[in-house]
Amino acid sequence: MLNPNKRNIVNDLDLDALGAVVAAVTEDPANARAAFGVVTRWMGQTRTESRPTDIMLGAETIKRSFTIAADEPEQLLGSNEAPNPQELLLSALNACMTVGYVAGAAVRGITLTRLEIETRGELDLRGFLGLSDRVPPGYPGVSYVVRIAGDGTPEQFAEIHAEVQRTSPNYDNFARALCMEARLEIL
Repeated sequence: MLNPNKRNIVNDLDLDALGAVVAAVTEDPANARAAFGVVTRWMGQTRTESRPTDIMLGAETIKRSFTIAADEPEQLLGSNEAPNPQELLLSALNACMTVGYVAGAAVRGITLTRLEIETRGELDLRGFLGLSDRVPPGYPGVSYVVRIAGDGTPEQFAEIHAEVQRTSPNYDNFARALCMEARLEIL
C-alpha cells in the first residue's frame, strides 16, 4: 500500500499532481483550455511594465499579481534598468522549453543535476528603424544549445529533446508563423 504522505517528487515536480492534470485533460478536453495575457504600460523613455492578467485554465481562474519590467540599454535610448524585449522573448522561449525538459526527465524517473539553455538571435536594426523595406525587423532565425546532465542515458536525453521540440508552446510559437490580430483604440 502506498503511503499517502509520501509524494512522488522528481526534479522538484509532483508527478502525482502532473498525472492528475493529464487525467483531467484526457477526461474532458474543456480542461485543456489555457488562456494567458498581459497588459503593458509605458513607464517613460523606453521602459515598460507588464502585468499578467488572470490565467484561465479550463473553468478555473488563477490570479496573478506581479510585474515584468523591460527597458533598453542606453545605446538604444533606454536607461538599462531591465531586460529588453528581445531578452524577455528569448527568456520566455528558454523558460518554456525548460519546463518540458524538467517534466520529460521527471516522468522518466531521471534526476537532473544541470539544465541550461543558451539562445541567441541576431537582428538588423535597419528593419526596426524603418531604413530598409528589404530588412525584416525581427529575427531571421534563432539558435540554441541545451546543456543537460543527470542520471539519464544519452538516448533518453535525445528523446526528451525531440519531445520538447514537439510539445513546447513557445518552441512552436517560434517555429511557425502566428496569426496576429491587431486593433487600435484611440483614447
